[in-house]
Amino acid sequence: MLALAYRSLFPALWLGWAICWWVLSKKVNATVRHEPVTSRLLHILPLVAALMLLWVDKAPGRFLNVRLLPWAPWEFWVAAAVTTAGFGFAVWARLHIGRNWSGTVTLKENHELITTGPYAIVRHPIYTGLLLAVVGSALARGEWRGVVAVLVTWLALWRKFRLEEAWMLELFGEQYAAYRRRVPALVPFSRR
Repeated sequence: MLALAYRSLFPALWLGWAICWWVLSKKVNATVRHEPVTSRLLHILPLVAALMLLWVDKAPGRFLNVRLLPWAPWEFWVAAAVTTAGFGFAVWARLHIGRNWSGTVTLKENHELITTGPYAIVRHPIYTGLLLAVVGSALARGEWRGVVAVLVTWLALWRKFRLEEAWMLELFGEQYAAYRRRVPALVPFSRR
């Protein structure tokens, strides 16, 4: 029963998020600057690889399929709650940033620096939410490949937010620098 729920619930959560993202992607400002395709691939391909690690029945290599802890039913429900919370935070951030959003590193026409709502908690709340969703999905999987998926996701998002921050500093200067000093990047209540 739980195996069926795992095979159904987590793909449904990810599919629901993807549909929401696609619908919301239609209402954005025009792009005035975007990262090159090769740069984009350096964070998209690792993210795809991380998600594949979580969703294939068996990952390549015996070690990746070894359980971290003995299986317990609470793990599934905690994982579902963490994944749902991550998606909720990401969607809140996406709705809050509005027409400035892009799935890749871009500068938009009339780009604004958003520092309220979830952006007052962390500078990159969409990434925080997605990372939390991957952590929840990895917890549900309960195997070493989940740890690898979380690390790969973190590295890909870290690379992407570093590029975004360079562009924001270039565009907003001291205003963004002050925001960086005041608000942590990904983990709420942590030091910069």
